[in-house]
Amino acid sequence: MLFLLLFIAVVYFLLYFTIFKEQERELEISVKQEAASIENYLTQNKQSNLLEFQNQESVEKDVDQFFFYVVNPSGVLVLGDETISGFRSEILSTVQGWNPSRNEIRSETLKMDYSERSLKERGRKNEFQPTQRKDTIHLLISAEPIYHHGEVIGMLYIGKEISFAYQLFKWLPYILLGIALLFLGVAVVISYYMSKKAMTPITKAFSRQREFVADASHELRTPLSVMLSSINAMEMTAEWKKEDYSYKLLFNLKNEVKRMTQMVGDLLTLARSDLETAEQVNERFDFRPFAEKTMESVQTLADSKQINLFFEASESLIVYGDSQKFTQLLYILLDNAIKYTPNGGNVSLFLAADEKDLMMKVQDTGIGIDAKDQQQIFDRFYRTDKSRTRQIGGHGLGLAIAKWIVESYKGTIRVSSELGKGSTFTIKIPVYKSKDY
Repeated sequence: MLFLLLFIAVVYFLLYFTIFKEQERELEISVKQEAASIENYLTQNKQSNLLEFQNQESVEKDVDQFFFYVVNPSGVLVLGDETISGFRSEILSTVQGWNPSRNEIRSETLKMDYSERSLKERGRKNEFQPTQRKDTIHLLISAEPIYHHGEVIGMLYIGKEISFAYQLFKWLPYILLGIALLFLGVAVVISYYMSKKAMTPITKAFSRQREFVADASHELRTPLSVMLSSINAMEMTAEWKKEDYSYKLLFNLKNEVKRMTQMVGDLLTLARSDLETAEQVNERFDFRPFAEKTMESVQTLADSKQINLFFEASESLIVYGDSQKFTQLLYILLDNAIKYTPNGGNVSLFLAADEKDLMMKVQDTGIGIDAKDQQQIFDRFYRTDKSRTRQIGGHGLGLAIAKWIVESYKGTIRVSSELGKGSTFTIKIPVYKSKDY
């Protein structure tokens, strides 16, 4: 379409200059031929001035000429004719005192009022056609001196009407724009069907990739569970000393297996969300007990960093939804807040519910999030500081899962943060007291 628009612009300007240049060329040829014809007539009839030529009919006005005038050096009109009679004074005023240079072309615009004026048709004489019309006439005017024995004895002026060309180029942009819009519509329709056809193999490949991630994540859970169980059994059946090298290896192995298990679980959750196989649960429950258990589950991690936990909620939070997903969402936010809050900081949870919405707010006094990263932290595997995140143990999937859970219930999740002053995650989820989602 850009090429088409460029092509239309080029065509328009080429037509514009070509047509008007052709009109100027024809006018130049015409005025030279007419001047030569007058000079030949004077030579053949042995006449020395234009006054003797005044009543002759040797100059015939072409059909595309609007007027022609022959003027002697004193400015007296010797011979002339125009398509529209009664406007001779207006036309003469446009050329009066004009001493043209070689091949000079003038462009003039005349306002013609046809009321009570005569319109002389070609091939007829003095036929009156009174009208009440006012038109704008566009003219190209050229002039050529008339010589006799090397002396200038007069000037020939010829005017050619180009109103039709002006009118054509007035409407041509609209015509070309209409063609462009037509082609745009055709291009959009064709590109839509062609893109769908082109996207078919890509969509299939992407679907197979998502299925592979889901299947692989599911299959990995079993060996990871066996590995974790085996490590736990080894810890229980053997006496280990913390300073032993073998104990450090086992401890590191256990942490890495736990980390891998969590990441595989997160990948499986996201893979299922991509495959849209997860069922939307809409059960009635009190969310406060689940929130209290979640706070208890993260208390150990908070105590290890001397972080103070604050919890504020109504006595009862009756909502409709999936208790497991809501609990998972709350755990992700609290876990993130504790991980990214320095030792001795604070993490607060506020819960509220009404007849329409469940609101969660998790606030911390952590390291904060740069403004340029706040919209990207919900992307999969995105980490603002990879080295620090690696030390903390994150892998960039928690907030992506949180966003998916919130959006699956048509809710919103927002973050407000400032570097060095902490972050606040605010979630609002519609929880209707009916089963009509």
